[in-house]
Amino acid sequence: MADETEPTVGMTVYAEDGSELGSIRGFDEDGFYVTIRGGFAGMSIEHERAGHEFGEAELMWRCSDCGEMGDLDELPDTCPNCGAERENLYYWTED
Repeated sequence: MADETEPTVGMTVYAEDGSELGSIRGFDEDGFYVTIRGGFAGMSIEHERAGHEFGEAELMWRCSDCGEMGDLDELPDTCPNCGAERENLYYWTED
């Protein structure tokens, strides 16, 4: 049995064939989000919003514990509102 490691933000994720998929960028109640690398297709915010009337989206971070949000350029080591660890912060798009 392979060694199991607790996933963390920034950890590299691999496909079953050993090819690199990308790195973990955040977590929520459904699992984790991966920033993909070249060669792998991904859905952009434009794909997700196709056919809907939305304003311009802004990419931010959000705390999965308390819902606090902030500028992605200033991703903190812990949530400034509740103190949750960085692993509990994930990418979020806000209209």
